[in-house]
Amino acid sequence: MEGSGKRLGDRILSNIGEVIVGKEKVARMLLTALLAEGHVLLEDVPGTGKTKLAKTLARSISADFSRIQFTPDLLPSDITGLNIYDRQKNQFVLRKGPVFTNILLADEINRATPRTQAGLLECMEERQVTIDGESYVPGSPFFVIATQNPVETAGTFPLPEAQMDRFMMRLSMGIPRREEELAILEKYMDREPLEGLGSVLTLEELAAARGEAAQVFVHRCIREYMVDITEATRREEEVALGVSPRGSLALLRCAKAYAYLDGRDYVIPDDVKALAVPVLAHRILLGYGAGDTDNAGRLVERIVSAVSVPTEDFKK
Repeated sequence: MEGSGKRLGDRILSNIGEVIVGKEKVARMLLTALLAEGHVLLEDVPGTGKTKLAKTLARSISADFSRIQFTPDLLPSDITGLNIYDRQKNQFVLRKGPVFTNILLADEINRATPRTQAGLLECMEERQVTIDGESYVPGSPFFVIATQNPVETAGTFPLPEAQMDRFMMRLSMGIPRREEELAILEKYMDREPLEGLGSVLTLEELAAARGEAAQVFVHRCIREYMVDITEATRREEEVALGVSPRGSLALLRCAKAYAYLDGRDYVIPDDVKALAVPVLAHRILLGYGAGDTDNAGRLVERIVSAVSVPTEDFKK
């Protein structure tokens, strides 16, 4: 297993790099969440490549891809599907919604009403869809990439804490540097790179990689290090609600996948440090007037820098 994850990751990241310029760190985190069987919230201003990144990832692993444009009038049945009466067959027939896919892009999720947002909860957590009392499997794998615009908030419905906690990571694309933007113009000057992009990984290979990532060893001292960080979020004065055990489990699963992509079969403290903010910050509810997720991110960084780092031999 050792080394195979790095080869797999390099292959996919190189393929993504054919379309997306200068976002290897974000792409690696996205791939980490995919291997850890989680979901991702991409929060950034329009035009930074969120949709393009999701489509490129789907193309790279030969996965089915669906996109939902969330709007205030969107209904839960528009996401999950519904049973429609077929006169010719004289029976109700299921018309599947866009959740029946492998990679689902929930575009501008905070523009839908809380009732519709909640329509994704069961799919994301239980990996199943219930329609008229019947349960269905949306897809295997099933990976949700949701986006939201943090600037234009008029007419939006902020995601409730229960919904935010379903996302394994919160990531931001960020504005490209000058050199990266020039490279984007060069790459897109006379062609659309995504159109000719091929897949470099099958769904069967992805399932095998997920199994291997789950077997990565995590020493007890690393697990204690993770708990020290999550416990510290609950003791901060400006925090109304700290990281839950679900957040600790998400950090554990992501650390395994992150180490696997780095070619190791064991987790080191640097894996935890790299993942702490994207995995934990959006799970913290700050007190009144204390700020938003960006402030929570800075709080997590401060906690990580203050918590003692283990120095044992982290291998088996």
